[in-house]
Amino acid sequence: MRTPAPRPPLARAPAVVTGLGLVTPGGSELDSTWSAVLAGRRTAAPDPELAGLPVSLSCRVPALEHPVLRRRGSARLDRADRFALAAVAQALEQAGLDPGAWDGSRVAVVTGGGLGGVRTQDQAMARFTELGPEFVSPYFLTGYLMNMVCANIALCFGVTGPALSTCTACASGTTALGLARELLANGSCDIALVCGADAGITRLTVTGFARLGALSDTGSRPFDASRDGFVIAEGAGALVLERPEHAAARAARPLAHLIGYAASTDAHHLVSPHPEGRGAEQAVRAALADAGVRPEDVGHVNAHGTSTRQNDTVEAAVLRRVFPHRPPVTSAKGALGHTLGAAGAIEAALTVLALTEGTVPPTAGLDVADAGMDIDVVAGEARAHPSSVAVSTSFGFGGHNAVAVLARA
Repeated sequence: MRTPAPRPPLARAPAVVTGLGLVTPGGSELDSTWSAVLAGRRTAAPDPELAGLPVSLSCRVPALEHPVLRRRGSARLDRADRFALAAVAQALEQAGLDPGAWDGSRVAVVTGGGLGGVRTQDQAMARFTELGPEFVSPYFLTGYLMNMVCANIALCFGVTGPALSTCTACASGTTALGLARELLANGSCDIALVCGADAGITRLTVTGFARLGALSDTGSRPFDASRDGFVIAEGAGALVLERPEHAAARAARPLAHLIGYAASTDAHHLVSPHPEGRGAEQAVRAALADAGVRPEDVGHVNAHGTSTRQNDTVEAAVLRRVFPHRPPVTSAKGALGHTLGAAGAIEAALTVLALTEGTVPPTAGLDVADAGMDIDVVAGEARAHPSSVAVSTSFGFGGHNAVAVLARA
């Protein structure tokens, strides 16, 4: 197989990660989510809203309370928007940034999501069908449109710089990270608020994924010999990125550095990855080249690891080829389920935590590793493993591939 040569590394400063925020089925804030992932706690449970469907498991965010959601109008927001606002507020607090004191024109928002406000759409359609058009809420479109997560973050926190929303399916959160890094590098902003958010657990969405054979009704088991699909989930992940000079000027404590990013497209099939992983491998190698690091410099990989038969097989083959030194591999989807467009941002935040604490979380649900994969997937319990550099991979329907390279601060 001929793999395209990676592009030469560009001369650009890494972005500094100064704040993290998480709203996931593992918990509605950073520490509870990290604890759940470290413990390998599986959050999937039967979902009463999915009763009667071929698949009834989901991973839901627990009750969410945050001061930012007490603002006027917050109750009308879609779940994805509420998750995003809470995650960004957490990240800003950790970063020590006060939106009331900054120059909003030097701040950007970049969001990633796969579905938009589908729950809001379902509710509007039900009212339209049962009661007629005059009973559809005037807030329907502002809850449904794909850009509204981005718009609500900008509105809430007074951001008047670039505000961009990206959709590359399940790679969206990582794509948002890469785009934010470009905005910082070209001088468009000093601070970038990056957020991946999705809340797609509806009967129609679940039915669609079930019809594709992508979902499991027994649980997510990434890289396990008996894996049979993912469990749909919801949530949001947020990262505050800054230009290094800006972070240093305000004496901010860096958590990690985003040193590399790359994206590619399979151009093979609308839902199936390239069987040889050509696009995925191209993205991984290009991200390493962009970061200026060698494969052997990578201490661990936070894999996309969806728990579908095809994705895990293809991804394992790519990791085996690119990283022959077999660094530890983990997937958070065994614990948190698949949060769709939010997954890349959530998993990048988890990768930062893993680098910070020198620990690789276990892959929940993994009991018997698929013998043909030959990669070192962490299972059972967290592994103490200090790393200087880690890779986070994301692959989405449509053949979208996005890879981030993070370094310990």
